[in-house]
Amino acid sequence: MKTNLFGRGMCVFFAFVVSSAHAVNYRIIDLGTLGGSFSVGVGVNNSGQVTGHSETNDRFTFHAFLYDGGTMQDLGTLGGQWSFGDGINATGQVIGSSLTTEGPSNAFLYEGGTMQNLGTLGGQISAGFGINDKGQVTGSSSTTEGLSHAFLYDGGTMQDLGTLGGYSVGRGINDSGQVTGTSATTEGLNHAFLYDGGTMQDLGTLGGQDSFASSINATGQVTGSGQTTDDGYTLHAFLYDGGTMQDLGTLGGRSSGGQGINDSGQVVGFSEDSSGQDAAFLYDGSRMLDLCVLVNCVGAGWDSLLGAEAISDNGHITGRGVINGETHAFLASPVPLPPAVWLFGSGFLGLVGIARRKKAG
Repeated sequence: MKTNLFGRGMCVFFAFVVSSAHAVNYRIIDLGTLGGSFSVGVGVNNSGQVTGHSETNDRFTFHAFLYDGGTMQDLGTLGGQWSFGDGINATGQVIGSSLTTEGPSNAFLYEGGTMQNLGTLGGQISAGFGINDKGQVTGSSSTTEGLSHAFLYDGGTMQDLGTLGGYSVGRGINDSGQVTGTSATTEGLNHAFLYDGGTMQDLGTLGGQDSFASSINATGQVTGSGQTTDDGYTLHAFLYDGGTMQDLGTLGGRSSGGQGINDSGQVVGFSEDSSGQDAAFLYDGSRMLDLCVLVNCVGAGWDSLLGAEAISDNGHITGRGVINGETHAFLASPVPLPPAVWLFGSGFLGLVGIARRKKAG
């Protein structure tokens, strides 16, 4: 049998051109630190603004930051030694928590150069974790009885969202005011919940006893981690949608966890790989991808990407990775393919057509 190497080569190259034209290229950058050796990105918006926390020049002192246009800005504190940024919305408002001058940690809202203390549900401690584009905030606060309850902060009022029987903490909120997080049940188990219209719904687990929710998108899809039925305490990233909790698997290791989700249903998080090392992942709707491989992090100077924390609706991803022996926040941003790729592909296919016509003639 005679093999048509030219024809086979055309097919291979055509597949390469098509796959390249539909692939997403990424540019990954090191966000640096506030003077120390550690930083992590926790929230990102469509403008590529990032919040998180970083070690300062004072060793083991961490401050919330806002990264914007190449500059990492120290957001300061509520008077205490440390602060942590945990969420950011489209207008650049940042939510997080900080030690106060009185000592206890309180939730804050940072906007326009001012860090506002959001108070508590009557106790001493609170923390903010999620914010939507309306400026509504969710998190956790101690009550007058000293219990930890999830809250919804809106327009100066902090509302107690209740629990599934024990403690609760709000982790994510969408523009409809739906809140997701984790609560202890009456049996003392940790279960992910969805709060909507005054009702806290138990989202169940992946077959084990516990689950933990991290983020919610505009359609009410939730991601987090759930205990599986495997022997031992094994957690896998999940995607909850329409009453079903789907196991997203791992990158070859034992455990994984979903940390962020965008309105397209893309999920980012962390997973053990086949060698047992921590690795950041992107779940694209059908499979879990190693983010370091996807963005060619090694080619960009990174040793590894340890975990992804958030993804914006237009695909910006932030988290933490190792570069030059230090753990730093990263921002991976999608980059459109140059028009030349399309033109080259189209021109090449035209040449193929001409060659075939000449051969037929």
